[in-house]
Amino acid sequence: MSSPKDLRSPLSRARGLGSAKEGVRHFWAQRVSAVALIPLALWFVFSVVQGSGAGYGAARNWVAAPAVSVLLVLLIVTLLYHSLLGVQVVIEDYVGGEKKKLAALLLSKFTHALVAVAGIFAVLRIALGA
Repeated sequence: MSSPKDLRSPLSRARGLGSAKEGVRHFWAQRVSAVALIPLALWFVFSVVQGSGAGYGAARNWVAAPAVSVLLVLLIVTLLYHSLLGVQVVIEDYVGGEKKKLAALLLSKFTHALVAVAGIFAVLRIALGA
């Protein structure tokens, strides 16, 4: 029999499952990425508004600037990581069936990784003059 202080459900005790402590890490990762996105997004919006009306060449030159390239890569990585965390929560909460859930999570991770690689490749291609 379980102790009076054991707050797990009978099914959880039978399966030997307890808290995975994964939720706290996920919660903090989402909050930290959100806070990191605030200055990055403000910088990006301000820069795009300032450069509105400039031609294609000016936009390429802007992206090719070293500081801008680094900030754009940081924005892409942080934005897609934050998005991945949010989509994961939605999938875990609303997709029924373990196989469907696993497939949706894998598709989400693959799609986010693909978009991140494409975005970083585009920035680096412009920055390195290719």
